[in-house]
Formats: sequence, structure tokens, C-alpha cells
Amino acid sequence: MYKMPTPHYPPAASLRALRKLGTDIHDARRRRRLPMSVVAERAFTSRATLQRVEAGDPRVGIGIYASVLQALGMVDRLGDIADFSQDSVGQALASAALPQRIRLPGAAARDRDG
Repeated sequence: MYKMPTPHYPPAASLRALRKLGTDIHDARRRRRLPMSVVAERAFTSRATLQRVEAGDPRVGIGIYASVLQALGMVDRLGDIADFSQDSVGQALASAALPQRIRLPGAAARDRDG
């Protein structure tokens, strides 16, 4: 049964992205050979919440995801997710909105007088 996306039930693409993030966090923790209890403690959260993060639960706040990434030494990349340099659509829209001609301040008065 298909449910319409709401704030409490995100679209399928968002759920897939969160599941991938959770899996990636799980894999990163295991590569570091860190038990869940240690990462949960470093992230100031419970082991149960860390399990939800690793499952990609959309009901877990982004702050918890950030804390877990910090505990794994990976939080620096979080700041680049929506960075302008990575936003090709935003760059194209910004370029399209640039004016065709740029007039210097006072240029209109000089053109009339000159």
C-alpha cells in the first residue's frame, strides 16, 4: 500500500538515502572495530538510538546522526552536503539569473548628459 509523503513518512528516495547512510555508518563503525556501546557513549546517545541510526530511521533527529558521525571522526563531510560548490542545479539557476548587462551607478545620468 502506497502512503503519501508527510513529515512523518518521507518519500521513498529519502528513505533509501537514509538507509544507505545508516548502512555506511554501521560499516564505518565496524571497520574501526568499535562496539556499539562505545560509539553510543561518544555520541552521547543510547545503544538503542545508535541501532536506529544504523537502520536509517527517519525519526531520529539529524543532530543524533551528526553526533554519531562526530564519534566516528566523519562529521566534517556533513557540512559539504548542500555546499554551493556541490550544487550543480543551484549553480545553473544562479548563472541564469545573472543580468545580461551591468550598469555602473550614475551611468544613466552620464548617458543623458553626455
